[in-house]
Amino acid sequence: MENRLKHLLNLYREGPEDPFILYALAKEYEKQNDLKKAEELFEQLVEAHPDYVGTYYHYGAVLEKTNQPEKAAKIYSTGLEIAQKLNDHLAYRELFAALSKFEDSDS
Repeated sequence: MENRLKHLLNLYREGPEDPFILYALAKEYEKQNDLKKAEELFEQLVEAHPDYVGTYYHYGAVLEKTNQPEKAAKIYSTGLEIAQKLNDHLAYRELFAALSKFEDSDS
């Protein structure tokens, strides 16, 4: 796993503007249970590439894992808006399910 992280970090240094590399880095840190670093990278991704709709589902899940329910709900909701704007029906359904499950467990 460490080799994968090193490889992704090298790719990021070569092309920091590529949203997929940033996304892959965040997911790798999440897999390594470095949720703080994953959260930082997801936040950076949302700020720099707000239409990269795949971010919102995974970012929300990290926020749930780190016990930030209000922030998770906001990220899921923002992702729903982006998915709707982009007509990304799959992302919309996934985000809707995540938010619904999250809201159901909150009550």
